[in-house]
Amino acid sequence: MDNQFLSGYDRIDQMTRNSIRTVTLAALFAVGVLLPAFSLAAPRATKKPRSAAAKQTTIPQVNLINLHIRAAWQENQITPSPRATDGEWCRRVYLDIIGRVPSVDELKKFLDSKSDGRNSDGRNSDGRKRKLVRQLLSNSYQHEYAGNWSTLWTNILIGRSGGSERRSLTNREGMMQYVRESFYSNKPYDRMVHELITAEGINKPGKQGFNGAVNFLTMKLSENAAQATAKTAQIFLGIQVQCTQCHNHPFNEWKQNQFWEMNAFFRQTVALRRFKERDVDYVELTNQDFAGEDIDKDPRNAGIYYKLRSGKLAVAYPTFVDGTALASRSGYVNDVNRRNKLAKLIVESRYMDRAIVNRMWGHFLGYGFTKPLDDMGPHNGASHPDLLNELAAEFRKAKFDLKKLMLWITLSEPYSLSSRTTEANRSDDPLLGETPQFTHFYLRQMRAEELYESLLVATQADQTTADTKKREKEKQKWLKQFVIAFGTDEGDSTTTFNGSIPQALMMMNGGLIKNATSDKKGGFLHRIAHDAKLTAGEKIDYIYLAAVARKPTDLEIQGANYLLRARGGDTTAALQDVFWAVLNSNEFIINH
Repeated sequence: MDNQFLSGYDRIDQMTRNSIRTVTLAALFAVGVLLPAFSLAAPRATKKPRSAAAKQTTIPQVNLINLHIRAAWQENQITPSPRATDGEWCRRVYLDIIGRVPSVDELKKFLDSKSDGRNSDGRNSDGRKRKLVRQLLSNSYQHEYAGNWSTLWTNILIGRSGGSERRSLTNREGMMQYVRESFYSNKPYDRMVHELITAEGINKPGKQGFNGAVNFLTMKLSENAAQATAKTAQIFLGIQVQCTQCHNHPFNEWKQNQFWEMNAFFRQTVALRRFKERDVDYVELTNQDFAGEDIDKDPRNAGIYYKLRSGKLAVAYPTFVDGTALASRSGYVNDVNRRNKLAKLIVESRYMDRAIVNRMWGHFLGYGFTKPLDDMGPHNGASHPDLLNELAAEFRKAKFDLKKLMLWITLSEPYSLSSRTTEANRSDDPLLGETPQFTHFYLRQMRAEELYESLLVATQADQTTADTKKREKEKQKWLKQFVIAFGTDEGDSTTTFNGSIPQALMMMNGGLIKNATSDKKGGFLHRIAHDAKLTAGEKIDYIYLAAVARKPTDLEIQGANYLLRARGGDTTAALQDVFWAVLNSNEFIINH
């Protein structure tokens, strides 16, 4: 394997590795200790990646991205990496859009597709790529697309552990159902934001008046709606105001009064617990008249009070972060529905455009224009400010169509580049604190959900599990073995899936991997091994295409030949060792 992919399980103590698997030949194969042997398949020459070249496309927004990114390369005197191979690009776009690697048939269909003749290279044209992206965003993959993005956005809105805590008021199933339906119908982003902020109704599916969107706020209204204020600003505006709750922020322009002025928008909102016997059955989110915190309790002038660092009290009324105050200070819902006004202000704000473009760019490119993604402003300048502003404006013109934004980014030049660095761009390393210049595709580990779905597709196990509920139950059970969620001081959750030894052991010796590499009759490997239509070399090719979207190198073919010899000519056993090694390699786990 390429050395840049080797880490994680490769470093596990040899004694531990021996206890996991009695046959260590596959482990030797995986770390590149490859020995010559008799021929199972003839070695092949590997092709060098094609050089990246500036070119115009028929999509103005893609040209806009390419123009700004190339200008930054020239300004910083750095050169981009060559283009990714077709297989690498195909694999990453499947992962990023629908949350899994392509099947061998899907990969071959793309690799064998003809170009539209627009590009001189005749192979990797915009037409081929555009056709695939549009297909992944079309009805053909609508179920997987909606499922992938519902997982992503449910985690953003309520945290990975949201709804699973003991006595939680959040209904995770209800939240996911709302998000899934939103992405399934390609609901415009501005409408989705408006619905999440203004939602009223019951949070539990199956109940009359159910509205899954209310789950965004049901657990954020305690402590005077501090979490509702912080998370709304953070997620939808890209502004971190939580630290200004008690004092002005020492490092950015957000002030204490802005937190409480935003907070005043949520004071009419309540989450009412509805009980079944002694336990909470569901929650109803609704609006109620707010009398204010003044001693006179006059709802016509319903302000809230907060303490300054000097100890003095100050009053706040609903005012947006840009200084726009509501015309009425009334707390009567019939006079003014404060959350509705807030949603309108957010949707009309350029903060929202920039925040979602930054978030989506970070999803597809590994890093946003700011770090963190949700902390934008003069104190934390964007790496490409003009591109961010212009792309945000284009997104608004496109009526907040998320699929169009995905299309623009995935067809852009930076997304098409190889993950392999060169001497000319090795300094472009955000892990070292450098500002990302997107001269190469930044390596990142699959999310646990992506890994699970990719394992199913790579081993064709998705074709044998017809019961959707049973499959989802097995998935959640498996994910618990990988995901470590822990609370932070902001009340959210952080997930680690980083190639640690326990996770590596689970990959190597877990039930899913055991089933994937099983040689039982009728299984994936047994079918490949006994397929008379495939030559020995094609069987090895198939395994590599299934796992890492490429054919094996000369050294990897030699390793497979050695394993066949060591297995006494038992093709199934040799393929079993090869597949086990490839699935446990970092190249499989990493989106590259």
